Amino acid sequence: MELFDWVFGKKKQAKKEISKVFDQEMEKTSEMLDETMFWNIVDSSLKNTKNQDSQERFLVKEIEKLTPKQMIGFRLRTDNLLYNTYNSEMWCAGYIMNAGCSDDGFEYFRNWVISRGKNTYYKAKESPDTLITEFVEDTKYYEFEAFWYVALIAFENQTGKNLYDYISDDFKTNEGNYPNFEFTWKEEEPETLKVICPRLFEKMWN
Repeated sequence: MELFDWVFGKKKQAKKEISKVFDQEMEKTSEMLDETMFWNIVDSSLKNTKNQDSQERFLVKEIEKLTPKQMIGFRLRTDNLLYNTYNSEMWCAGYIMNAGCSDDGFEYFRNWVISRGKNTYYKAKESPDTLITEFVEDTKYYEFEAFWYVALIAFENQTGKNLYDYISDDFKTNEGNYPNFEFTWKEEEPETLKVICPRLFEKMWN
């Protein structure tokens, strides 16, 4: 027992020393992770897992292999991709696929879109109706809230710190700076949804 306490104490002290050095060396950043590296991690997570829980665990482990700055960059890249799909047409797809879509639900929906990989994301960005290819029978919700937090978990696991504290204020393509837009569809007029996403509407609208 004494040996265990001694080893545990040493590890705890070492972690404190690492944390102290980290604070001295790490500066806030607004630099996104290289996009190719980002998508390689996401696409690899799809190939090596079978459900969201295992994909989340895989992502955390892969992100933990990055430097602290790259871990922050993974989150910033995610936020940028979310920012670039914050529009009426994507919201229409989320509304159809999830039988409704709140503000938070739209965030989780777009995280899910990102989690489906580079090809799916960019096709959906161009035309959200292409998400029909991701339809899976008996799937209740097309959301992946936990995807938004994988970098935060990895960062805390490796540094003991809160990733948010190391994001520079000059990073602007994030939730707090979403653009205003006018909806091109009305939930009380289903035909307006069908115009934007005809295949999704035909398959999933009840």
